[in-house]
Amino acid sequence: MQPLAERLRPKTLDDYIGQKHLVGPGAVIRRMIDQKRISSFILWGPPGVGKTTLANIIAKTLDVPFFTLSAVTSGVKDVREVIEKAKSQRFFNQMSPILFIDEIHRFSKSQQDSLLGAVEQGTVTLIGATTENPSFEVIRPLLSRCQVYVLNSLEKDDLLGLLDNAIEKDIVLKEKNIEFVETDAMLRYSGGDARKLLNILELVVESGATKITDDVVTETLQQNPMAYDKDGEMHYDIISAFIKSIRGSDPDGAIYWLARMIEGGEDPIFIARRLVISASEDIGLANPNALLLANACFDTVSKIGMPEGRIPLAEATVYLATSPKSNSAYMAINEALQYVRESGNLPVPLHLRNAPTKLMAQLGYAKDYKYAHAYEGNFVEQQFLPDGATDARFWHSQNNPAEAKLQERMEKLWGEKYKK
Repeated sequence: MQPLAERLRPKTLDDYIGQKHLVGPGAVIRRMIDQKRISSFILWGPPGVGKTTLANIIAKTLDVPFFTLSAVTSGVKDVREVIEKAKSQRFFNQMSPILFIDEIHRFSKSQQDSLLGAVEQGTVTLIGATTENPSFEVIRPLLSRCQVYVLNSLEKDDLLGLLDNAIEKDIVLKEKNIEFVETDAMLRYSGGDARKLLNILELVVESGATKITDDVVTETLQQNPMAYDKDGEMHYDIISAFIKSIRGSDPDGAIYWLARMIEGGEDPIFIARRLVISASEDIGLANPNALLLANACFDTVSKIGMPEGRIPLAEATVYLATSPKSNSAYMAINEALQYVRESGNLPVPLHLRNAPTKLMAQLGYAKDYKYAHAYEGNFVEQQFLPDGATDARFWHSQNNPAEAKLQERMEKLWGEKYKK
């Protein structure tokens, strides 16, 4: 028999749970379906929020040929074969067949290139699904031909409705007189993932429970720690534990979670990318070499792949975990972004403006600008923030030797402006 999550997969938009901003009345994807005019798009969101289900519903509702590929198992040859099949099944004035590509972020550049012509010419309407930011993973020419729609983790009410629906309508569960006494543990372990939630429910019911409590759920999952994670659905939980172990300066914890990801078949490029982010966000100016090493790790893993890639991943992980920590640059850009949002587009002071034409020079652009290298110590005090924002402060040094030196230099150059 099919798993519970598959048995309960919605067949129509009316049964579809969540994502009202996309499929609710008047929302963008609902309008496309109602108008029978689907353009290519990419669905970006965490696991278990309905990306594949939504693609299936669209194809079924519009009654068009539906082809699906998995980026994990398909190559360029498979893409070309599907495109040829799509050409043979498209008739005059009929909507283009839909090509659904799951985990499109795992497609190589050559695989994505092979899609371009078919998408551009309308041979297929592409619907991609990804858990990764498409702007990092999808080539620009393909991304420019697709809209990107963000799917959110399911809300508590959505998940509770899913549980009620399961015990009332599923052919197996409705015979078991199941009662939800408590649901906090199920919701917490699911993390907003509908598929994970239904896998947990199925596991708990298979253990013999009919009155479901938090203790029953916790005990069942402790006895079967990976049973609800057959497809790597703890992806986000484990990467979170990995990054937090690095941030917390625990190399043993970080290496353990790295090993869990490697053993579970996680994409090594995904891990390497997170190391680059951690080097900037959590180590930052306390040890700028961390970013260099993380970038080197990313390049090395990209070149050599696995299993050897585990070695530079481990090297970078230990280095980052044992490095001094600072998030001063991370905090500075966040504070500056907030200031910009609140203050709007303040004019650039005239002396900082570019003056490529005679008219601009006549208007005062670049006038009175002081060229720092023409002064002793390659520094001269002048205004760099817009009028009205001259007292704003964004970067604040933190308590580590590297930033202590930076703080000392800033105080020497600027005096009171950069005093803590």
